[in-house]
Amino acid sequence: MSTVITRDELAAAIDSGAVTVLDTLGPGYYEKAHLPGARILVEADVATEATQLLPDRDAAIVTYCSNEACRNSENVAVKLRALGYGNVRAYRAGIEDWAAAGLPIESGN
Repeated sequence: MSTVITRDELAAAIDSGAVTVLDTLGPGYYEKAHLPGARILVEADVATEATQLLPDRDAAIVTYCSNEACRNSENVAVKLRALGYGNVRAYRAGIEDWAAAGLPIESGN
């Protein structure tokens, strides 16, 4: 199980630029809506793309997907930790919770 981050904690981290946010849903979902500044990293690509996308293994990283029922964020977080990333948390409530709270969402690439 991943360490969880709350919506308020994540919003503050995004505002301060202190976190790398990873959308684990995939390109189609990402283009429709994603958290501010988020990058795409799906489970199937963690082993091949993580080191290029995330060169600092000590940096704060947060994974998210759609909601608490979605396991993508947890699966990506587990794989990142297995690769030596030590500061990975999951925003399990996901983009649905973020949007329901009226927080900003981006779209497009």
